[in-house]
Amino acid sequence: MSFPFADVSAHPLTDLLSLHGRAALVTGGAQGLGKAIALRLAEAGASVAIADLDEQRSHDAAQDITTRFGTPAIGVRMDVTDSASVEAAAMAATEAFGRLDVWVNNAGVFPSTPLLDMSDEAWDAVLAVNTTGVRNGAREAARRMASGGVVVNVISTAGFRGIAPGLSAYVASKHAARGLTKQLALELAPRGIRVLGVAPSYVPTEGNMAAAAAAMSAMGLADTDGGSMPAAMTQSLIGRLGTPDDIARVVLFCASDLSLIMTGSTLLADAGETI
Repeated sequence: MSFPFADVSAHPLTDLLSLHGRAALVTGGAQGLGKAIALRLAEAGASVAIADLDEQRSHDAAQDITTRFGTPAIGVRMDVTDSASVEAAAMAATEAFGRLDVWVNNAGVFPSTPLLDMSDEAWDAVLAVNTTGVRNGAREAARRMASGGVVVNVISTAGFRGIAPGLSAYVASKHAARGLTKQLALELAPRGIRVLGVAPSYVPTEGNMAAAAAAMSAMGLADTDGGSMPAAMTQSLIGRLGTPDDIARVVLFCASDLSLIMTGSTLLADAGETI
């Protein structure tokens, strides 16, 4: 069996980092962490499809990317829990760019519900986005990456440990996504596709701050900072929380040939939180 991964040791650093000539799709890419990732991929030269439930925001984000970097970008609506929606978005990206090389599974939900109060429907909804959504995206990406490529799954430190009360579905979904990253790497390597995970700690984005406030409320804690998490969830050895761009740069590393020797790993981007 042939494994089509070239040795790029003789390539200059600029070539290893460059995504010129490649096309990427980022789920949940219209704002927050997803948009930060899309911006860095575009800056590295990739054409980018912004896939999001909010179609207008996806178009706005794509226009912003083209304005900033002059790279082709499109916005598409995608519901990661719906296989037909994922297929349609992937088709739109492939038709627009003629290829698909990088797929970032970033879309996720972060609800907080105590276990004893959680309905079956609430549990299933979290896993549908955070785990099945990863499967749906990776499967569609693999079908379209004719010349190989990279799938990057945005996991969480919750894929390595428990976090806080009320997050059982979230922690379970992220442990599952981390395991799926390993299995996908094994299955897709013969197709020239690498699969990597990136596990951020809490990063203050629009969605995360709203979810953080809800989590604190569920724990009976006052939220005096507009979305602060309990100290146990925001440990940092670098003296600050991460920013969306901190995580985006790690995703860019994974998507580029700088990480060509890597597949199946999940990189902790957590400021030392999980030590």
